[in-house]
Amino acid sequence: MFTEVLLALVIGGLIYFLVQRSKNQVLTTEDGWWGSGAPRDAGEDDTIRSFRVTTSDQELEDLYRRIDLTRPFPSLEDSQFNYGFNSQYLQKVVSYWRNEFDWRKQVDKLNQYPHFKTKIEGIDIHYLHVKPKKVLEGTSAVPLIMVHGWPGSFYEFYGLIPLLTDLSNPHNLVFEVVCPSIPGYGFSEAPHKKGFDSVCAARIFHKLMKRLGFQQYYAHGGDWGWLVTTNMAQLEPKTVKGLHLNFAPPSKPGLSMALSMMLGRHFPKLFGFTDFDIQRLFPCMEKLVVESIKETGYMHIQATKPDTVGRGLSDSPVGLAAYILEKFSTWTSHDFRNLDDGGLTRKFSLDDLLTNVMIYWTSGCIISSMRFYKENFGQGLDAPHAKIPVYVPTGFACFPNELMHTPRLWVKQKYRKLVTFTPMDRGGHFAAMEEPQLMAEDIQKFTKIVEGKVKE
Repeated sequence: MFTEVLLALVIGGLIYFLVQRSKNQVLTTEDGWWGSGAPRDAGEDDTIRSFRVTTSDQELEDLYRRIDLTRPFPSLEDSQFNYGFNSQYLQKVVSYWRNEFDWRKQVDKLNQYPHFKTKIEGIDIHYLHVKPKKVLEGTSAVPLIMVHGWPGSFYEFYGLIPLLTDLSNPHNLVFEVVCPSIPGYGFSEAPHKKGFDSVCAARIFHKLMKRLGFQQYYAHGGDWGWLVTTNMAQLEPKTVKGLHLNFAPPSKPGLSMALSMMLGRHFPKLFGFTDFDIQRLFPCMEKLVVESIKETGYMHIQATKPDTVGRGLSDSPVGLAAYILEKFSTWTSHDFRNLDDGGLTRKFSLDDLLTNVMIYWTSGCIISSMRFYKENFGQGLDAPHAKIPVYVPTGFACFPNELMHTPRLWVKQKYRKLVTFTPMDRGGHFAAMEEPQLMAEDIQKFTKIVEGKVKE
């Protein structure tokens, strides 16, 4: 009896020690310099400059000339989107782009929100800063930074921003929103040196928010935005008041995850699995391995030799559109692979999709955006941040058609203070753009709980 009690105490003490040690772990980082050449002795210019998206006749003439010179290649019979973007449907998209799409009108739409640039660690950082028009007396707006991913952009949030910044419901919180472009994406300058990864982006975005006068703030992200905002929470857990995510693939599988994969199909209640969890996870080989292989070929290319394929995409607007828009098909729903039109306009308009493509085309950022994969995966899968749990209050919106389904158990393995886990009614990988109303509601729910406005 004494031996059993002693053993239990030892095991309990070891578990307590490991938990406390991980609780005290904070991600560390050092300032970088990503500009060309050596850092300037005079220090960094912290001026904030207004920015507007512009276009010109020359830019459009060059685009149209390149589109007109494209060389179509037929898709295989009855292949739909299973071999990539269907060539027959691509010609329809390209025809719309060339003859009907109004880029000047979309530029005006992009400029409906205030854009700015400021130099941080040697490179220009582009961001939107949208303040609410009205705030209830005695209250203040809640600062929120929202970070996009690939092949998206700040434009993904254009449907979400007004739902967060307009005080249409007096019972809701109103947000002051900052949407930066990850360096190397959109109108943020690309790093000129090797090594710019998600932790570097997180550090820069903390500097950005502090330059704007925020001492504490919330963060939201999906795709790469998930990792950047997670790193922000790991770097400065007292600065990030709450973290809201709609994508959270396991960064370092643990024992509970391994056991749930082996036994969860037969003992779902033991792991808190729902019927939907079972449907999305099992059989594991098919749902987690085979399906991932089908949809991650791009990742291997971009994590190894991004510049090679990137050069072709940077020269060809049609190639760029096919490469980007194929993701907006399959990542919105796997079933769209079996449709001749890839289901593209079932969830998005061609105007919105092509606006995102045009942000990549006009800024010439496709190569630098793809390099972000190499910088993050090039260090291996054992980066320091992968080992550190997150103790910042976290909310997770679980969209049913997300690329990789992450049940509550797996999310909680990393995000130890999981405040909300919401199974969403519909939506896929680009959830903020596809279902802005659902996303806004979940951000509201999560933030109200953290702010103490409502109970869990």
